[in-house]
Amino acid sequence: MSYGSFELTYTAAPDRYTKIPYRRTGKSGLDLPAFSFGLWQKFGTDYPFETQREIILHAFDLGITHFDNADRYGPPHRAAQKNFGKVLAKDLAPYRDEIILSTKAGNPIGPSPYLSGGSRKSLLASLDHSLRDLGTDYVDIFYSHRQDDSTPLEETVGALVSAVQQGKALYVGISNYRPDRAHQAAELLREAGVPLLIHQPRYSIFDRSIEQNGLLELAEQDGFGLIVYSPLAQGLLTNKYLESIPEGARATNSTFLSPDAITETYRRRAAELNKLAESRGQSLAQLALQWVLRQPAVTSALVGASSTWQLDHNLKALEFPPLTDDELAVIEEHGVHGTGLNL
Repeated sequence: MSYGSFELTYTAAPDRYTKIPYRRTGKSGLDLPAFSFGLWQKFGTDYPFETQREIILHAFDLGITHFDNADRYGPPHRAAQKNFGKVLAKDLAPYRDEIILSTKAGNPIGPSPYLSGGSRKSLLASLDHSLRDLGTDYVDIFYSHRQDDSTPLEETVGALVSAVQQGKALYVGISNYRPDRAHQAAELLREAGVPLLIHQPRYSIFDRSIEQNGLLELAEQDGFGLIVYSPLAQGLLTNKYLESIPEGARATNSTFLSPDAITETYRRRAAELNKLAESRGQSLAQLALQWVLRQPAVTSALVGASSTWQLDHNLKALEFPPLTDDELAVIEEHGVHGTGLNL
């Protein structure tokens, strides 16, 4: 079968919609899979393209219909979008209407003042580049990637509204916004007739910020969904660092996780959480993923993967019974906010 200039060799699994639950995004009409796939790390030029392609297609076969990207993802910047664009063109083009593509703009991607921030120039120019990178006419969700206090919020919101009005995005979202600013953005977007679909904050057993700053309640109040990133706290909520720091692990080569985070206090707390997970017959990673999804305001959790095995393993978190009150109490005791993280 051919599609455009490519000979298609991939056919999606016919039972893909039976493998994962879908959850409504806030007060919109859009359902997202409980797990969405993020291309934040390991989808640049530093990892083999064929491995990336295999993981992306496996994710779709598992019912993961939402793929989250950004102009900043690489390395270098924009590489993750270009790599996904190759897979979309070669394999997933016949399924484009079944896929939710998101991208973001606003985080720095170069020295130019027009390659960062929330200005109309920065956001809309980046979106045009992203559409070319992805090889698509529109994205399903376009995000303001970070709060920019140096730009009037009305300008940032106006750019998001224009993206929808121009047919380049179906929905809009924000990421890493403080609750007060998120509420203001939601109000402005509502007035413009383009409701805020979703907010993307960090959330995990070791990062309780959205519980403490009121964002969980605000999402319910303003009617937007939450899609949480780093639910495994950059690998701290796995068994990877319980004994030592393995060679080549993220803590040895990432700007987001320092070896200094692997303290005895961290290991003691993680070991207790791991003990709880084992008593439930699951891994620490599966426990951590199940924990974030217990929140009604959380529409979806973003996961990445460096192999299809890892993706399969993480999705098995959906198969375990709900956490009991006693188990949640253990997590409260040992899942101390800020553990291992620079908060």
